[in-house]
Amino acid sequence: MNSPYHRFSELFAQLGLPSNDEAIRRFIAEHAPLAGEIKLEDAAFWTAAQAQLLRETIIDDADWADVVDHLNAALRSVL
Repeated sequence: MNSPYHRFSELFAQLGLPSNDEAIRRFIAEHAPLAGEIKLEDAAFWTAAQAQLLRETIIDDADWADVVDHLNAALRSVL
């Protein structure tokens, strides 16, 4: 069974963040690059609730795991 495909905009909405393309680009630009030794869910810019959502998604390998992995990669790249 295939997992549903989720977009960045949907993940940002789940996290309670602005979810339009410009807001997503701005968020990534403001917070990248995330240091390699910091787990995505432990980054200082998340609220406790956002970090918990990310942590649970990663642990449970939930439907959102792919898009969370893409967010992780985007935050670690230097644009």
